Amino acid sequence: MPEFHRTNGLTEVATHYCPGCTHGVIHRLIGEVLTELDVLSNTIGVVPVGCAVMAYDYFNCDCVQAPHGRAPAVATGVKRALPDATVFTYQGDGDLAAIGTAETVHAATRGENITVIFVNNAIYGMTGGQMAPTTLPGQVTQTTPEGRDVHRAGFPVRMSEMLATLDGAAYIERVSMDSVPHIRTAKKAIRKAFETQLAGKGFSMVEVLSTCPTNWGMSPVDALEWVKEKMIPYYPLGVYKDRTKEGVF
Repeated sequence: MPEFHRTNGLTEVATHYCPGCTHGVIHRLIGEVLTELDVLSNTIGVVPVGCAVMAYDYFNCDCVQAPHGRAPAVATGVKRALPDATVFTYQGDGDLAAIGTAETVHAATRGENITVIFVNNAIYGMTGGQMAPTTLPGQVTQTTPEGRDVHRAGFPVRMSEMLATLDGAAYIERVSMDSVPHIRTAKKAIRKAFETQLAGKGFSMVEVLSTCPTNWGMSPVDALEWVKEKMIPYYPLGVYKDRTKEGVF
C-alpha cells in the first residue's frame, strides 16, 4: 500500500479550519495539481477575505492578499504584469458571488487567462453563518431563521451557469467534496482548469460544493450528506463550458 505524503504544494502548517470543513481537501487538490504540472515555483495565488483569508500560509507558492471581492481584479493585474506566471484565485461564495460579482463577471467576459477556484458552501462562514448569495431556498441561517424566503431575499445565484454564457469563459465546471469519487473528479477539473490557463485559452473556473458543519449546525458526516441531498440537486455537477471541445482553439 502506498504511503501517505504531504504534497509539496502545501506548507507544513496546521490549518485553522473547523473540523469537517472541506477547505483543507480542496487545498490539497490544488497543491497536488500545481506540483504534478511542475508550475509550483512559478505560481502566484490570490487569496480572499473569508474563511480562506489565511490561505497564503498554506499554499507553498507566492500569494497576494486581495481586498474583499477583488481577487479577480488583483489576479488580472498580476497575470498581465507576469504573463508567464500561473495565477489563480481562491474564493468563497460571499467573496466571489456577492461583493465580488462584478469583478468575477468582467474578468470572465474579458477572457482573462487566470484560474478561479470558487468554494460554494451556501453560507457566510467566517462572519457567523449569515445568508449568502448561494444559500438555498428554505435554508436556515443566522439571518434567515425561518429559512430563505425567495419572495423577500431572491433566489440563489448559480455562478457556473451564468459565467458559462460569457464568450470569454474558456472552461467552467462544478464539482463536489461529498464523496471520494467526486473528490477525484474535482481534482481532474482543477487540473483541466490550470491546463486551460497554461495553454493560454482564457478564463477558467472550478466551482466546488463544500461543507460548513459549524454554521450549518451539523456533524461532519451529516454535512457531507446535506451536500449530496440538498446542494447537488440545486447546483448540478458537470462541465458547463469547455471551449476546447467546440473547436474554438
